[in-house]
Amino acid sequence: MEYWDLYDRDRNLLPGTMQRGAPQPAGTYHLVVHLCIFNSRGEMLIQHRQKHKRGWPDRWDFSAGGSAVKGDDTHTAIMREAAEELGYHRDFSTENPVITIHFDTGFDDFYIVNDDVDLSALSLQTAEISEVRWASLEEVLALVENDQFIPHHKGFIELLFHMRHAPTTQTKEEHPNT
Repeated sequence: MEYWDLYDRDRNLLPGTMQRGAPQPAGTYHLVVHLCIFNSRGEMLIQHRQKHKRGWPDRWDFSAGGSAVKGDDTHTAIMREAAEELGYHRDFSTENPVITIHFDTGFDDFYIVNDDVDLSALSLQTAEISEVRWASLEEVLALVENDQFIPHHKGFIELLFHMRHAPTTQTKEEHPNT
């Protein structure tokens, strides 16, 4: 069983937890993290979700992501998700999300990394991911248009691609703790 910490609308940790899949108490929020890895050609590493996944099965998604579990903060959650799903190890403890989006029951923290990851060196969590590949902005937008990518506004996808140049995103060479 997976348990989530609960937060108030100002992102203060509340006492108690909730079990994944249970009704979320009114006025509480949970944390979700996402990782977008870009290579030096400006392509995003995307993952294809398994056909049996409960949420958005058989669709393409960002590089890695998921809900923070009990005891996770945003940094430990993104490190855990990247390691579990991709076998991608990086120290995010001194990095902040580039974008945070508030939704009805939680917060989506988006991290952006510039790294020429060797896809053959990744260790995919095959229970959740069937494959990964690099995709250009145009390819991701076409996947969104054809309902083959988890639903996001095209403008948001474009923003993520633009944000890969933000001063808060670093290459592996600029980040000595990886």
